Amino acid sequence: MAKTSVLCCYLLLGLLFGYVSSSSNGGEEEVRVYELKRGDFSVKLTNWGATVLSVLLPDKNGKLDDVVLGYETVEEYKNDSTYFGAIVGRVANRIGGAQFTLNGIHYKLPANDGKNTLHGGPKGFSNVIWTVKSYKQDSHITFTYDSFDGEEGFPGNLDVSVTYMIIQTNKLAIKMEAKALNKATPVNLATHTYWNLGGHNSSNVLSHTLQLLGSKITPVDSQLIPTGQIVPVEGTPFDFLKPRAIGSKISELPSGYDMNYVLDSDGDNKHFKKVAVVQDNKSGRKMELWSNQPGVQFYTSNLLDNVRGKGGFVYSAHDAMCLETQGFPDSVNHPNFPSQIVNPGENYKHILVYRFTT
Repeated sequence: MAKTSVLCCYLLLGLLFGYVSSSSNGGEEEVRVYELKRGDFSVKLTNWGATVLSVLLPDKNGKLDDVVLGYETVEEYKNDSTYFGAIVGRVANRIGGAQFTLNGIHYKLPANDGKNTLHGGPKGFSNVIWTVKSYKQDSHITFTYDSFDGEEGFPGNLDVSVTYMIIQTNKLAIKMEAKALNKATPVNLATHTYWNLGGHNSSNVLSHTLQLLGSKITPVDSQLIPTGQIVPVEGTPFDFLKPRAIGSKISELPSGYDMNYVLDSDGDNKHFKKVAVVQDNKSGRKMELWSNQPGVQFYTSNLLDNVRGKGGFVYSAHDAMCLETQGFPDSVNHPNFPSQIVNPGENYKHILVYRFTT
């Protein structure tokens, strides 16, 4: 209980504090690389897609490794189809049929995943240059983006910001915010980082131990669109309520995990809560994830197929895992799901924290 209280204290200090632009790079248009660093803990990012490029962490013996998958150069991210490390939106995950109706108006979106819209469309937030509003190497970086009315088919102007904060020498916090200016619009931002706690070039994550604190899922059809049901995980391969190896039941699934979990809460989905705990026994690295979102997409990088990454290492299926805290997929077409609609003047706030230990 004491550890939880201490963590919550740090969260309040680090996440709810409003940074001012004392070292602003306002108007930044050039694609650059930035680093946040404290001690041996460092994170590199770029303003292309507000993307995480690397996370460097010590293992139980003090050896440093980069624990996220990615490319060797920033240029390679511009033609990326994996969404390595990117902020995805305006609506992360899938919108069925690439369409929805809001306030009596029918909106048709560009389809980029069969007949559906994935991660905001062909040119979502992962494929644009963000402006650097504020940057301090041992503290934080804030990226901003002004999404225009009709961008990728979505209604209304939307002001978006993402702040990455390095807290002490073992916590990475991310705060995603958006404000609808003139029209109601769906908003569901997510960070699409691919984690391998053994190191990005250490092969698959099937031996990683996972505890995922979601007792229900939103099952999907053959196109990975939610059916609208919410069902318990008990007795299925999706049950990670007790820690177990990621690969222990993966053979029971067609290709691996790619599912939205309904996170357990006290009835208020805006409360900050523990989402998951991941551990790699070989390196000794452990990652806790906390968030204020109602869901998390657990994805075992099923579609990675001979993707050449950092240092020429070739990534394959299950070489990483994603834990994308989020609103439920296709919520705009399912009234029984928590609403992701942001009305004019309202604010969207998505907070998550990774805590790393060995």
